[in-house]
Amino acid sequence: MTDYPWLTTLALVPLVGAVVVAALPWRYEYLARQVALGFSLVTLAITIGMALQFDSDSSKQFQFTELHEWIPQFGVSYSLGVDGIALVLIAMATVLTPVCILASWHDVDPTRRSVKGYFALLLLLETFMVGVFAATDVFLFYVLFEAMLVPMYFIIGAYGGPQRSYAAVKFLLYSLLGGLLMLAAVIGLFVVSDGGEQAFLFTNLLGTEMGTGTERLLFAGFFIAFAIKAPLWPVHTWLPDAAAESPPGGAVLLVGVLDKVGTFGMIRFCLPLFPDASQWATPVVITLAVVGILYGALLAIGQTDMKRLIAYTSISHFGFIVLGIFAMTSQGQSGATLYMVNHGFSTAALFLIAGFLISRRGSRLIADYGGVQKVAPMLAGTFLVAGLSSLALPGLSSFVSEFLVLVGTFSRYEAAAIIATGGIILASLYILLMYQRTMTGEPTEQTSKFADLGTREAWVVAPLIAIIVALGFLPKPLLDVINPAVDRTMQHVGVTDPEPRVPAAEGSEK
Repeated sequence: MTDYPWLTTLALVPLVGAVVVAALPWRYEYLARQVALGFSLVTLAITIGMALQFDSDSSKQFQFTELHEWIPQFGVSYSLGVDGIALVLIAMATVLTPVCILASWHDVDPTRRSVKGYFALLLLLETFMVGVFAATDVFLFYVLFEAMLVPMYFIIGAYGGPQRSYAAVKFLLYSLLGGLLMLAAVIGLFVVSDGGEQAFLFTNLLGTEMGTGTERLLFAGFFIAFAIKAPLWPVHTWLPDAAAESPPGGAVLLVGVLDKVGTFGMIRFCLPLFPDASQWATPVVITLAVVGILYGALLAIGQTDMKRLIAYTSISHFGFIVLGIFAMTSQGQSGATLYMVNHGFSTAALFLIAGFLISRRGSRLIADYGGVQKVAPMLAGTFLVAGLSSLALPGLSSFVSEFLVLVGTFSRYEAAAIIATGGIILASLYILLMYQRTMTGEPTEQTSKFADLGTREAWVVAPLIAIIVALGFLPKPLLDVINPAVDRTMQHVGVTDPEPRVPAAEGSEK
């Protein structure tokens, strides 16, 4: 069934769901939730069916490919396909969407805002997330890259916290700035490629000859757009506001999935399309990544707002991901891709459990909590597991990816890897301090009335915790899918892994 239009189907199902939910009468709030959850589960089932058809040993650049003319006058095609990197990110998005819908069951007050509007926006966002990871035409990718802003802007601006308007506008302005730079680079890429039919196909653009200055300028246009989306220090300042003011489900999809489009774009487009410029810029990017790791972690330690703390931890984590991508080693890039997936699930668990806490207490301030583990041990326990995964405890998912990033970086950039390791120590501080202040000690008057996880909340958290533990002990299935795509990226860039510095002992190989 590899000829079946899997990816188009995968994108259309949530789009149809969004239309159906939006068309429901206003009074059917509960039905809107059920329909949204149903469509998201169907999308997940299709993803599983597609993933089972994926051949990790295939020599093809992309699988499940679809190619149709779209705007032939400009060489633009409707072209979809996935490699191992795109597949695991699509799978993460389609797992997190039903989790977020279920977690957001009671997040919207029907007397103040449209329930069906919120869930329709979540499904519309899922369509764009699937499409942007599957696009193999650069212009199509750009269109979907920009289109994602629309539902996310309304999720923040209409359904967020007290400062939602400010956060939504800041998110939009930063993203539009990056999109404008990317559009200029896309046009430049069209010019240097001499246009023609299917001019924007990724595979046709590989190996395009261009002058050194031109390549560096085009690389900068793409990279800055992706750095803003990621976000990478110092163009990160929109994220804490947007994540803190978003509803929990929106924050998960924003930080867990949308921001990965930035790091995905770096490894998919920046490195293969501009190999010489990528290597030229690597020292600067490595420096920015290391600064981001330490900066995000230090600011997380000083936060008093629970959601802002989690947002700053993500800035630190994105520093690790960018570090792995630009280490230019197979271990670093495989670890960075796996890190994108692991960060998505661990951050989702943190944001959603924080949302459960906030719904009980009505406050995002860490100081307003305490003693939760005595009255709600399951809630505290799952929060601890998610936090330990975020700090890369061995046995949980983030450890393997962080280890691969640091090992891959150390083999080429020793100093950067050693300094970045300090982020692990700082991560222990911000996670354990947050847990201590919110969960340990004697319950306060307000927290003493907390209920433990309910049935719906348990269904939200259980799959995330299961994935965190499973990927901690068994990352090999994902790495087997990711590694061939990473090897192709390394070939396009023209780099190989450094030779071992300590030669193997004579007679050790058999």
